[in-house]
Amino acid sequence: MTRLARPLILTLAAIALAASVASLYVHYQLLRDPTYSSFCDVSETVSCEAVYQSAYGSFYGVPVAAGGAIWAGLVLLLSAGMGKPGSPRYASLAGYIFVLATIGLAAVLYFGYASFFVLNRLCLLCLAVYVTVIGIFIVSGAAAASVTSLPSRLGGDLRTLRRSPAALALAAVWLVASVSVVAFFPRQEAATNQAAAAAVPSTAVETLTADEIAQFEEWMSQQTRAQLDVPADGAKVVVVKFNDYQCPACRQTYLAYKGLKEKWESSSNGQVRFVTVDYPLESECNTGGIHGAACEAAAAVRMARTKNRGEAMEAWLFDRQPQLTRDLVEEGLREVAQVTDFDDQYPKTLELVRADAQMGQRLQIQGTPTFFINGIRIGGGLRPSYFDAAIAYELKRAEGSVPGAK
Repeated sequence: MTRLARPLILTLAAIALAASVASLYVHYQLLRDPTYSSFCDVSETVSCEAVYQSAYGSFYGVPVAAGGAIWAGLVLLLSAGMGKPGSPRYASLAGYIFVLATIGLAAVLYFGYASFFVLNRLCLLCLAVYVTVIGIFIVSGAAAASVTSLPSRLGGDLRTLRRSPAALALAAVWLVASVSVVAFFPRQEAATNQAAAAAVPSTAVETLTADEIAQFEEWMSQQTRAQLDVPADGAKVVVVKFNDYQCPACRQTYLAYKGLKEKWESSSNGQVRFVTVDYPLESECNTGGIHGAACEAAAAVRMARTKNRGEAMEAWLFDRQPQLTRDLVEEGLREVAQVTDFDDQYPKTLELVRADAQMGQRLQIQGTPTFFINGIRIGGGLRPSYFDAAIAYELKRAEGSVPGAK
């Protein structure tokens, strides 16, 4: 085992580094593009997205995968410098790797427990890191010299490092890369603010030309209309959103259309009605999905509405979307609406959420958000200017000012 330790550790560290970098890429894409779906989102229970966007996916805004990449990079460098089997340097560096592996194993046990038993989700990239860390722990432990002698050897080993320009250069590269990934990786809060900032100008400044409006209205006139079990309550235009509070694209459209919703509700004298229909991607109240607290979030908004705090609860949930758990949803409900009996109300409220989900199933909803504007299906949403134009068109159509409209 001692002779094979170096190639085994090198291989395992390279796999851990590759898996961690891939995890960082997926995490970055989820922040940049809420509609992104990675190769490791296989099913409801096998999903990288569900793990990365949970409270366990980041630490103070920095993805946990960044720590994995930094750790794997350091182990890779140390194993590359081990030299020949049987040499003092070989055993010494194996000892340092064993110490790092012990720390890594503690992290693996913590995050593995959170993934498997708290979130009930499996992340394939995370699993690859878990396996490699355990392997490195076993192999380095067999090859290491006594770890109790490491503190006394540390000073000499650092002096040896300083005498090697190549080793210093590699250490500097590792240090700069580590600091950079922590300092410059986009935070969830920054992505949130960027999305909100992008939504407002697109609603306010983009102006469609007459030809663009005419072409869009022609498209609207040719669409089929579904029958929804949603009362109009006297409105001429009913905008229905099938929504999941843990769906990133649902949050993005919430931000993008917030100004439009306020505009039409204040200016249309009740002629435009916005309705949110619950379609949580979670098996407890729907056919399945990857969002572990979506049913609880939907129920919490319904409970908050009884206190006239539904909109505030929606905003609270979307603001904390990546961290949502059942406990956090309950905490938010107490804070926003002063509802303290969530568990008592939940079974009855969950049946109402299920009824909404069943409506979506009848309409064959494939994903969230899905909008219906007077029955016209719009999957994923539209640019705010076109969403605004769609409502204006439906109002004109309802008032009989669109030629040939029924």
